[in-house]
Amino acid sequence: MYAKEYRDRKPARKIIRMDPDCAICHAPATAGCDCEAQGLEVAIRQAETRMMTSIYDDIRNWVRSHARDYILSYFELLKDRRMQAHEQHIERVTAQAFHYYHAPPHPSDVAAAQATLKRGIDEDWQSSVQRYPEVLEYYFSLVELMLPNDNDPMVRDPPLSALSGSRKASRRGPFTAPAAIPNGTATPGPSSAQGVTGPIYQHYPREALPRGRTPPPSLCRPRAAGEHRLLENAVRPSARIHHHQLLHPPTILPTES
Repeated sequence: MYAKEYRDRKPARKIIRMDPDCAICHAPATAGCDCEAQGLEVAIRQAETRMMTSIYDDIRNWVRSHARDYILSYFELLKDRRMQAHEQHIERVTAQAFHYYHAPPHPSDVAAAQATLKRGIDEDWQSSVQRYPEVLEYYFSLVELMLPNDNDPMVRDPPLSALSGSRKASRRGPFTAPAAIPNGTATPGPSSAQGVTGPIYQHYPREALPRGRTPPPSLCRPRAAGEHRLLENAVRPSARIHHHQLLHPPTILPTES
């Protein structure tokens, strides 16, 4: 016999999968419905409409204004060049008319030059407007959308009630009673004098005070063995009040048989 045959055989651990049903149509998980996926897409569109519409409007207005200014500036540049060429053409026509005919240019020549200028301006404006897609894409590319890092505290621990509620509760440790008095000493009282065993006083959890309030003086904090004896000597026997009497009713003393 080998040693492995004497080895304790532990039963295989069974893993039970409990996949939740669909949160919308309540179909079992094995059905594989797409209700939750469609609902998520609808929720994303609604959240995007609520949160991003104003941002989209601001970006669109910024791009529109800068693109319009650029197109108008570009058209003015082409128009100035066209006007300079027209003026030079009119000067040449006028010089030729005075050189050959000793008279101003014929109105038809001036009208033809003006018609050429009008066609040139229209072509310049058309070419300027046709640049809108290029200009808009350029200004849209200047917009920067920065996503936070995945390790950012605001991403890993978002201030949402569903996630931060349990964490905040776990940070507050459970209530722990004060430590017992060392050396087994107990505060003398009527119950210990008559031989009745039991707690001399009881610790009650206090309610949380509002922020900035001063807590009242403690009546049940544990005292050292010598501290209570000094307090007893400072108080008259007739006015002596025990902690046991302040916190709960006195214990019924057993009668002698």
